[in-house]
Amino acid sequence: MQYDIFDSHAHYDDESFDEDRSKIIDEIKSNKVIGILNCGSSVASSKKTIELAKRYDFIYAAVGIHPETAYEADDKGMEEIRSLTSFNKVKAIGEIGLDYYYEENPPREIQKQTFIRHMQLAKDLRLPVIIHDRDAHQDTLEIIRQFPEVNGVVHCFSGSVEFAELCLKEGYYLGVTGVVTFKNAKKIIDVVKMVPLERLLVETDCPYMAPVPNRGKRNQSDYIKYIIEQIASIKCITPEEVSRATISNVKRMLNL
Repeated sequence: MQYDIFDSHAHYDDESFDEDRSKIIDEIKSNKVIGILNCGSSVASSKKTIELAKRYDFIYAAVGIHPETAYEADDKGMEEIRSLTSFNKVKAIGEIGLDYYYEENPPREIQKQTFIRHMQLAKDLRLPVIIHDRDAHQDTLEIIRQFPEVNGVVHCFSGSVEFAELCLKEGYYLGVTGVVTFKNAKKIIDVVKMVPLERLLVETDCPYMAPVPNRGKRNQSDYIKYIIEQIASIKCITPEEVSRATISNVKRMLNL
């Protein structure tokens, strides 16, 4: 069975879609994907994201500079990101945040400065944020707390139940990816059990992290049905309830 889906985090601007982007987007729309938030990860990626939002009525845009490209967030880069927000389908600032996993990423202080500049922009523009947090829970939380007026989602949530509770307390949604379907996914399953349904979002992070039974393949938004079914199973409710709630949640966050 298929359910209505709003993919709260995708990267259809990624080069892995260059050969068949139009075909895939048409396909997922026919498979009950009613909305997508495509998230920029650099100035160039954010511009491509806006082009997608202009071309497809059900795609919305988030613009921002990912921690892996944090060096871009100088005055010129931030001014470009700010200028992109004038487009009416830009609904969030992101993907922004911290990534301490890879040693070759920009230094932590550079990442934190970039994150703070984006949070200030989101505050100024009254837009939600799409936060990337990898192996950086404490610093992520400290920066979130500096901006109590800002909310959004901690995407691809990978923290503990305790960290989830702290993010909820700050007013954030938690994004659930295909990881929840993996065999070793105890931590995110425990988080999904605890988090109220009205604070969960579903997402692909495509082309990455396809859920079982498509694990290892290029991900796409209609595969979210497997995430919806897993959340329903964990929470002992129907997939239709998960579908309705997650669509309502992302529309509320993005002010749609």
